[in-house]
Amino acid sequence: MKNYKPKNRLSAKTYIEGILKGDRVLLSRAITIIESNLESDKLLAKEIIQAILPKSGNSIRIGITGVPGVGKSTFIEAFGKHLITKKHKVAILSIDPSSQRSKGSILGDKTRMEELANAEEAYIRPSASGDTLGGVANKTGETMLLCEAAGYDVILIETVGVGQSETAVHGMTDFFLLLMLSGAGDELQGIKKGIMEMADMVVINKADGDNVRKSEQAKIQYQNALHIFPQSESGWSPVVSTASAIKNIGIDNVWKEITKFKNLVKENGYFDKNRNHQQIQWMYNNINEELKRLFYGSKNISTQLTSLEKDIITAKISPVKAAQHIIEEFKKSFNKK
Repeated sequence: MKNYKPKNRLSAKTYIEGILKGDRVLLSRAITIIESNLESDKLLAKEIIQAILPKSGNSIRIGITGVPGVGKSTFIEAFGKHLITKKHKVAILSIDPSSQRSKGSILGDKTRMEELANAEEAYIRPSASGDTLGGVANKTGETMLLCEAAGYDVILIETVGVGQSETAVHGMTDFFLLLMLSGAGDELQGIKKGIMEMADMVVINKADGDNVRKSEQAKIQYQNALHIFPQSESGWSPVVSTASAIKNIGIDNVWKEITKFKNLVKENGYFDKNRNHQQIQWMYNNINEELKRLFYGSKNISTQLTSLEKDIITAKISPVKAAQHIIEEFKKSFNKK
């Protein structure tokens, strides 16, 4: 199966030229190649990425996460449409570590973001399914590069799953946006400190009708909470604002704050420093994923792991000793080569 080569693949040159011209069909087909685990596609993907690399990076990358029920899809559609009116081209990608099991929810989001999905200046793409979050993040990062080369100057990367996906998104974006609801007193207890620390901006959504007063109270509580955290290396002080995506209130202010942030970090040098750090981290992520693939892809290792699992359950060997044993066996297989 690994040596199988799909018949419908085009030349690398065709994909590269199509992407650089902004051809959405060829962009989608190139992303499918990036997501593929076939060896022939991996080689093709590397060739495409290497060629478009000089044309990538010219965007602001915005991570978006939020509590369940916050209205993330509605917010992204309203925000995306606002950006289009400002003459920007927007790509919406997702990170969903649970997509292997649930097939993800971005496809549902795409139908809910119907107007944005139909706009010529917008491109919506679900995350690549993967066995590990690192694998999903790497492929989403490569997809981001292709979208930038295709002319999308605002990249929105949303977390569909929960937990470590926020860290993954934060690690590949310039600006991290946290969507919340009013009633902050209770929610401040529930949200992880780590996610709050990552936020460059907190937006309290659904601030309309009877929720206006509650949202303003929540805004004060979040501002107080953010002041507890140490100053960010970027020199930016996180801001809190209210918005109503469904009423299109406060959406323009979100973009104004992101623009202020971009101007600040470009001027003080943090923008490039952070991008450089992310590039290096991306290399290590790829190394880790490839090592995992080599390790678990070995038939010999797979057979021995099954045997060791039985020995652990029957207390014939400790988990620590079993791990040491299997790693030694893996090292031997490389020494033989």
